[in-house]
Amino acid sequence: MFCRKYSVLVFLLLTGAVWGQESVSNGVLTLSIKKSAAPLRLDGLLDEPAWKEAQLAGSFNQVFPFDTAKATVQTEVWTTFDDAFLYIGAKVYEPREEYIISSLKRDFDAGESDVFIVVLDPFQDKLNGFFFELSPYNVQGEGLIDNGQNVSLDWDNKWYSQVSNHQDHWELEIAIPFKTLRYKVKEGQNTWRINFLRHALKKNEASAWSGVPRQFDPANLAFTGELIWEDNPPQPGMNVSLIPYITARTERDFEFKLPSESSFNAGGDAKIALTPSLNLDLTVNPDFSQVEVDRQITNLSRFELFFPERRQFFLENEDLFSRFGFPDSRPFFSRRIGLANGLVRKTTTDGQLVEVRRNLNVPIRAGMRLSGKLNQNWRIGLLNMQTGKQEDIGLNPANYTVGVVQRTVFDRSVLSGVFVNKENFLEEADGSFSLDKNGYNRAAGLEFNYYSKDNKWESEAYYHRSFSAGQNNDAQSAAWYVGYNTLRWFVMTSNQYVGENFRTDVGFVPRRGNYSFFNMIRHSYFPKDPEVAKKIQSFGFGLETGLTFNTQPAFRLTDRTHEPFFFMNFPGQQELQASIRHEYVYLFFPFDPTNSGGEELAEDTDYAYTTVGLSYESDNRKRLFYELSVNTGSYFNGNILQGEAELNYRWQPFGILAVRMNYNKLKFPSPYNSTDFWLIGPRAELSLSRSVFFSTFLQYNTQADNVNVNSRLQWRFRPASDLFLVYTDNYFSDQFFSAPNVKNRALVFKMTYWLNL
Repeated sequence: MFCRKYSVLVFLLLTGAVWGQESVSNGVLTLSIKKSAAPLRLDGLLDEPAWKEAQLAGSFNQVFPFDTAKATVQTEVWTTFDDAFLYIGAKVYEPREEYIISSLKRDFDAGESDVFIVVLDPFQDKLNGFFFELSPYNVQGEGLIDNGQNVSLDWDNKWYSQVSNHQDHWELEIAIPFKTLRYKVKEGQNTWRINFLRHALKKNEASAWSGVPRQFDPANLAFTGELIWEDNPPQPGMNVSLIPYITARTERDFEFKLPSESSFNAGGDAKIALTPSLNLDLTVNPDFSQVEVDRQITNLSRFELFFPERRQFFLENEDLFSRFGFPDSRPFFSRRIGLANGLVRKTTTDGQLVEVRRNLNVPIRAGMRLSGKLNQNWRIGLLNMQTGKQEDIGLNPANYTVGVVQRTVFDRSVLSGVFVNKENFLEEADGSFSLDKNGYNRAAGLEFNYYSKDNKWESEAYYHRSFSAGQNNDAQSAAWYVGYNTLRWFVMTSNQYVGENFRTDVGFVPRRGNYSFFNMIRHSYFPKDPEVAKKIQSFGFGLETGLTFNTQPAFRLTDRTHEPFFFMNFPGQQELQASIRHEYVYLFFPFDPTNSGGEELAEDTDYAYTTVGLSYESDNRKRLFYELSVNTGSYFNGNILQGEAELNYRWQPFGILAVRMNYNKLKFPSPYNSTDFWLIGPRAELSLSRSVFFSTFLQYNTQADNVNVNSRLQWRFRPASDLFLVYTDNYFSDQFFSAPNVKNRALVFKMTYWLNL
């Protein structure tokens, strides 16, 4: 009787423990979720009955600095849902005086603030998912995960949260509308993949509910647990959002004495969920005047520089369209749409006709993007944009189409196909437009991305071909890459071929007619002595090598690099690096190494030179943190000294005050130019509240003889609805400090409003 009595008690305790905390199934953490019997009040206090009845996800594991120990600061998480929302509640243990908050601005970098993160993979493909982050001051960020671990915060959608702060912990409640998510409900029991992450900067610690090896990003979908739905989630309902905008602009060009120009514009976007997992985005007369300016770069290269896309419409689901190929051979580059550079003829205020070279916005009349999943294995994307005529430079309309299909294979690998098409139009005598039968450019290709189950092996291979009128010989690009990544070793090798006539008018291919190799090996050591490990987290060495051969007019070596390096990592993401770079270059066209329009080095000449470099990143847990780097040595037939520094002050929690400086001193024998280039960029990114943001960015660039000032005030007056006021100014840099001479000036007002139907 005694044994039976206590056996029943033990059984009840064990079954209660099983429901009370997460369990393990086939080596994977599982967490059950039940429907709440009563509505939840979102106040940051976990006092509703639903939280007490929910299963606990606790016992977080360190990801960084070690991945073999429990987190020193723990986190407890509970989940529940109702007909409209998925709820996550958490108790995050951290003394209030240890908070580190970079800003009150939405979509902050998780590595710069204390943060709690939810990672969701409703389709369980371990490749694509959702990312939600929350700071102790209830600042939100959301993003999409692609390729298993790449987090893009450019996705914008509605969800709700509240935080309550206590002396030794903070509590949070998150409500994610099911309409915000993309998923399908199947018959029987439903399962999603899920993980909860935590960054505690003061403790120099990142942790996760389901452990992640430290060589990978904590948001890696290969290492999530499972969310088991005791009651199935609701069927996603219809989700339609309209986002109209209005904008007013006034500008004036002082350099060429042009009269002031003012304009008023309107347009909008629509987001339509065609199925629970397939979304249609529409845009009419889009305007991108509120987009932040590009960060300028001193260009010492022989080839075109890559600047990232910043326009919101092109950034969402960017991985579906813009990640094909390698960085120096992309069949689709969205900045080719709606942006141009050309000579503009203008009449000055005194009646003179002048030609002005300008970067111009080409009017985009309309566009659509269809993207999402058909089922667990198939994902599709279709993008179409129609531009209008740009009168100022005589650029005719064009139509751009990108089609993508992806098939998940094996455990978490992808086979993809892409098709890119640009059609140009000709203007007829009556002012109408017709299709230019010889003005097309197309590219098509296949790509395979392989990821092993443990994420240690990664491989990529692609073949692309372009089609243009009269240019179809040697019009292909192909490459493969293999990488192996463990805690101590990273090894990769790749090679790439770009044909002489591989032409992608909507892509990014700065160099054609070449065959290149790139290899890298890196080995890391981790001190075993606990006292040493507190000061030095890891150190190691590596080697990067590269070879490039020209294929036309003769197959010969044109570029060769060898760069051994050494590194040390310290607490607070501090890093010290030293390297020696030896480079060989054969010039197959004349080149001015200063890119300043001076005497050029002759073609068919070659140069070998060596530079040494040293860089250091300081402890970013401190209010004042910085980066320093210096490179010096020979450069072509002369010498170079490069210095770069960035100084940041975290004005917690209001934002960052920073200045970045870049200096290049180039010295060459006569008759070649010797010059100094300065690029100085102070900036302020301030959050006056969780809904009012102000940023100012100044760029003093002596190579471009320009000083750019860009200021932006943003008021998020309701979720996903904004008011912007943007001011830009440009000056000549050579007179800026003595007698500032303005080039041009503009002021823009824009308002957007998110309306759910």
